[in-house]
Amino acid sequence: MRLPRAAARLLPPHPLGGGAGPPPRRAAARASGQLENKTKGKLQKQVCQVVLDHFEKQYTMELGDTWASVRDVLTHPLCWQYAVLLNKFSQSTELESTLRVKGYHPALQGPLPYLPASLKCYIRRTPGRFPAQKHQAGKLKEYYLLNAASLLPVLALEVKDGEDVLDVCAAPGGKSVAILQCACPGQFHCNEYDDLRSRWLKQTIESFIPDPLINLIMVSKLDGRQIGDLKPELYDKVLVDAPCSNDRNWLFSSDIQQATLRLIQSKELSSLQFQLLRPGAETADLAATLVVYESAHMGGKMRLTFSLKSSSRIGNLSL
Repeated sequence: MRLPRAAARLLPPHPLGGGAGPPPRRAAARASGQLENKTKGKLQKQVCQVVLDHFEKQYTMELGDTWASVRDVLTHPLCWQYAVLLNKFSQSTELESTLRVKGYHPALQGPLPYLPASLKCYIRRTPGRFPAQKHQAGKLKEYYLLNAASLLPVLALEVKDGEDVLDVCAAPGGKSVAILQCACPGQFHCNEYDDLRSRWLKQTIESFIPDPLINLIMVSKLDGRQIGDLKPELYDKVLVDAPCSNDRNWLFSSDIQQATLRLIQSKELSSLQFQLLRPGAETADLAATLVVYESAHMGGKMRLTFSLKSSSRIGNLSL
């Protein structure tokens, strides 16, 4: 697929130095120290030792010397980098000016196979997080905070106006919002099986999409493994953000028993991912994990469980 070759142009060098790869340990510590004063008095995330011990064993074996650098970034939330996706339905010239003053620049640069002018995302080289906007009923938010790499599967789908689109594991809704920045689907089906996350998804859509367009969006709580049989040949494009280990969030679990349970359940994730996918569709599927057996399973065996109106290309992204 063409897009991964352009991915390096989409994202700037790592904010902690050292090109596009993981930052050196001293750079991570330095960046953390630079931001320490800003966070004094605030409740900081605590690393779950059970999970970290598991990561040390697994990733030392899988990643070798690279793990030390990856670990430093994972364990220092202050070093994490967030992009700002602008909402075209609530445009603000002042916001773009503010972002540029604060050192942000467009994340989507260079010739890409698919890049609608309406999709605007800003990022900066230094770590930090732009203030989040609170949900207010009846008022649209101006921007969505996300990892810029989350836009890659959206760009890979190349959604066009009038196409029928399904986002299978849609919560919290960032990719759904991004799709709607790119085009106006004929039908847009956002699905999230988990009840709590489904409510989160609905709130996200209400916060970013105006009433005329929101009526074209269907939100459901179906088992993603069954949608293909329930709605065969209904969609032109499907995005599958399959359940995975989600290492960054998992590392900061506050419940040791829950973390231990997730360690056990993580071994079953690749089976669930495989059940979501099968040959013969045009899709972008995504794994947000470092786990080799999950990422390899995604790339080597997994394809979409949905028969589409037409099929021409399959893209896999492991982030």
